Amino acid sequence: MGISFNAASLLNGNGINVSSIVSEIQAGQSGQITAWKADQTTLQTEATTITNINSDLSKLATTVQSLSDPTGALTGLTATSSVSPILTASVQAGAAAASYTVVVSGLATTGTLYTAAIASPDTSVLPNGQSSGDLKLQIGGASGTSADIPITAGTNDTLTTLANSINTLSTTNKWGITASVVTDASGSRLAIYSQASGDPGALAVSNDTTSLTFEPPVGGADALFTINGIPYSTTTNTVTGAIPDVTLSLVSADSGVPVQVTVGPNTAGITSAVTDFVNAYNTVISDINSQFAYNTTTNSQGTLGSDNSLRILQSSLLADAAFRVTDPSSVSAGLTNLAALGIDLNNDGTLTVNPVATDTHPSFADVLAKNSSGVQNFFQNANATGFANNFTSDIANLTAPKSGVLEEDLAANQQKQNDLTNEITNFQTQLAAQQAQLDLVFNAVNAALEQYPFTLSEINAALGAINGTSSTSPTVTTNTNTAPTTGNAIAGSSTGG
Repeated sequence: MGISFNAASLLNGNGINVSSIVSEIQAGQSGQITAWKADQTTLQTEATTITNINSDLSKLATTVQSLSDPTGALTGLTATSSVSPILTASVQAGAAAASYTVVVSGLATTGTLYTAAIASPDTSVLPNGQSSGDLKLQIGGASGTSADIPITAGTNDTLTTLANSINTLSTTNKWGITASVVTDASGSRLAIYSQASGDPGALAVSNDTTSLTFEPPVGGADALFTINGIPYSTTTNTVTGAIPDVTLSLVSADSGVPVQVTVGPNTAGITSAVTDFVNAYNTVISDINSQFAYNTTTNSQGTLGSDNSLRILQSSLLADAAFRVTDPSSVSAGLTNLAALGIDLNNDGTLTVNPVATDTHPSFADVLAKNSSGVQNFFQNANATGFANNFTSDIANLTAPKSGVLEEDLAANQQKQNDLTNEITNFQTQLAAQQAQLDLVFNAVNAALEQYPFTLSEINAALGAINGTSSTSPTVTTNTNTAPTTGNAIAGSSTGG
């Protein structure tokens, strides 16, 4: 759109609106900046999408690494008990697959001493007329600790004060016993408990000059059990060392019930690892599919619909999913691809773990139950030619920090954004310089136009003096430098906007 001036108003001394004229001249050029910024926004959106897909790809790499790790989930063992109310079991690193028969005939118990009931916990336990007494306990059998508890009238000669005294002495001397007063319908009793189980926690009274009557000691016995017929005893119900790298937790005793402890593949852990891989793989494939899907409403694909790097990634992942294992042991077992394990490749490139076997599709659970070693060998083997070995190698290249396919895509995207930023900065610098020049030119024009009525008046006056006549000076309007009235363009006063 052209800039036009009204010829009449140009000569009345009002001048022109320099700022408005310069802005209109540059308006067409600044439109280029708007276009570049729109391109930047598009690139930023693409970068965000690429980053999100790359993050999901990294998660997939982690799950694949788990399947190829020789010390990972596929090689993990677990211990199961056929009768968990009697005992449970857990494994540590180094355990070997095996089966054991365990019979628990006794649990490790803590020692307990308690007295016959008396009427009140605040009654003196010293015989009549006695001002002192003594109570001695044997802790941990004949070779254990002897605990001497002197009793003084008015100090610790009641059940309550005696229990407090025993607790204080035990803490000081590290006897490992506690005392308390228990009360029921029969009256109050002094109860003394060992803090250790098994024989070290056995309690006995070796001397008693009080009026208390102690019942026979209870507990303080070792756990007794057999493993494959071999007898064992332990001071605790948590047994380590009897089975290499397996811990047994004894819960109850029943000498008539043999318990089968089986150390074998951790099928739950294997299933979880495979499921995690499938879910992570499907997430990445779905990410890619969403970019290539055609939206009939907008008549367009996703932000990265034309991104060749994404096509490369898609092709690579689909090839990895269709990988066929050629290791002889896998071939002989018939486990050469995911479908043979009960994991199907769908038409859209995603995977499905079959939960139920059909005539044409096995279920993963059935295959794992029948041949767990075959499943492990399919994913990883000593020759590093398993499915997960191949996938791990490929995805390492796809996600390499500098050369990964999406990393290169991001780098190129960032370079384009940087180039646009530089273009915008340089162009803005040029516009600023142009604006300064235009301001200078049009300010000079404006000054000349504002001066015109005065110059004309001076010329008329001079002519009048020469001719001997007077000339009427034109009326000069005070300059307000308002925007000129729009009029027809005059030659030399119109410029493209």
